[in-house]
Amino acid sequence: MLFNYEAVDTTGAKKTGSIESITVDVAIASLQKRGMVLTSIKESGESSSFLSKNISIFDRISTKDIVILSRQLSTLFEAQVSALRIFRLLASETENRALGNKLVVVADDLQAGSAISAAMSKHPRVFSEFYVSMVKAGEESGKLDETFQYLADYLDRAYELSSKVKGALIYPAFVIVTFITVMILMFTMVIPKISEVLTEAGQEIPIYTKVVLGISNFLVSYGFILLALVIIGGFFLIRFVRTPIGRISYDNFKLSLPYLGSLYRKLYLSRFSDNMNTMLISGISMVRALELTSSVINNQIYRALLNDAVESVKGGVTLSESLSKNPREIPGIMVQMMKVGEETGEVGTILKTMARFYSREVATAVESLVSLIEPLLIVLLGGGVAVLLASVLIPIYNIASAQ
Repeated sequence: MLFNYEAVDTTGAKKTGSIESITVDVAIASLQKRGMVLTSIKESGESSSFLSKNISIFDRISTKDIVILSRQLSTLFEAQVSALRIFRLLASETENRALGNKLVVVADDLQAGSAISAAMSKHPRVFSEFYVSMVKAGEESGKLDETFQYLADYLDRAYELSSKVKGALIYPAFVIVTFITVMILMFTMVIPKISEVLTEAGQEIPIYTKVVLGISNFLVSYGFILLALVIIGGFFLIRFVRTPIGRISYDNFKLSLPYLGSLYRKLYLSRFSDNMNTMLISGISMVRALELTSSVINNQIYRALLNDAVESVKGGVTLSESLSKNPREIPGIMVQMMKVGEETGEVGTILKTMARFYSREVATAVESLVSLIEPLLIVLLGGGVAVLLASVLIPIYNIASAQ
């Protein structure tokens, strides 16, 4: 819990701030150890209004915020500014209120004698286990400035890659949503009115027009029931995917898709290579690097094979030999490259090369996918509207010609 306090320090100056603690008693004891005389302490948000209590749900700490923070930390540590002063300064200067509050708590913990990595580990939603382990390695090696630079570069690459993938898929998603919306409006609002005209004319209706009218009548009569079933089905599907078995099934399904499966593999391989390279060059052991990579990679199939690799490496098996047991997930070229790296002692360099290679492959695959999807969606959109209009206009034209 977060507590706000007012106190007087040893010089008689008034101090206000926040401290994160399990209970108020532990918070008081921690502040008294710093030589402070408390005048007031209460849980954060106790006297706030309902709005101010709930406004925090809109505070979000993005990857971009952590990238900027890491670069600032790297610069300030390189300038040999003290850690406490760095976090106090960044807490007051950051534009993100939520991140500023976390940095204040980290600074308070540092003032109480905590290590930087230990203080950061109390905020897992902001600083991941991977991030904290990197900082701990930097503390042990005395190269915190380089460590934060590595972290900033890594997070920047990861953010750029994910942003590129998401950005490229925005247009196709927009076209699909627009197409579905237009078709629903046509079937539920336009076609029913036209069907009345066709029915009153009493002429024979072509089979394709009957199909269109049947779909329209179904959506008008049972559309809300269909929508409710879709929502309920989606709810239970999401719940199933969140279970261990469901997550494995979903991740396996993604890797089995014809074209997207290859794209996902390249994305995970890029993430794996980049994580491993960043940690190895920071002095983290191979086993620990594998453990952390398995915890941050967002796929249960890859997580399982990396956990198996951890046990194999602990037993004396090389990483390349362990990964070679999974030819579907780990291509042969990567296994051979890592084998060369192990023989020459340049595993980090090899992983860095592979990370760049797969990042380019992901970017190229996404661009190719989008270049194929865009014209295909346009053809489908135009074809769907054309068939719909033809199914309605041809009978109307026949009616007009018969009169």
